[in-house]
Amino acid sequence: MARNIELKARDPDPARSLEVSLAFGATDEGYLQQLDTYFRVTHGRLKLREQDDAAELIHYERADEATERVSSYRIIPVDDPDGLKDVLTEALGILVAVEKSRHLLLWRNVRIHLDEVPGLGSFIELEAVAEADSDLSAEYQHVAELRARLGITDERMLALGYSDQLLALAASPPGSADRLRR
Repeated sequence: MARNIELKARDPDPARSLEVSLAFGATDEGYLQQLDTYFRVTHGRLKLREQDDAAELIHYERADEATERVSSYRIIPVDDPDGLKDVLTEALGILVAVEKSRHLLLWRNVRIHLDEVPGLGSFIELEAVAEADSDLSAEYQHVAELRARLGITDERMLALGYSDQLLALAASPPGSADRLRR
């Protein structure tokens, strides 16, 4: 499986994050509209990502920790996303669907995602993609460097992905939604 070092954090000022990233040398790769449909699985996470005119099936594993962490993943291009979604829905069931607007920037081997997720808010995600033989030290260093430049504090770091946050929000008692979004 491929690996990356990633972190996810709340982003109180996406315009500032964009400005800092560009000033630090990141390239602007534009905006993506993504729909991630998560399926019920017993091991890791499985999602069908649909964006623009492309789709891919992504299986990944990572710890739910509010820190930089290793994510192991496989990505398979999908020619028939509707057909695959139908089959996976029948076989596994849909867990949750996540819609997001993503502003993608690239710096060295790091993908910088400035994400807007309806119902959850604004986030920044850093993914340092590792070469197959990497000991991950360079990837951790790149993420740490960007984290420092972007001022991502421990208080802003998140353990859970968007799918888990949406599931927690849906399961929360009335009136607790604001507490979950903080």
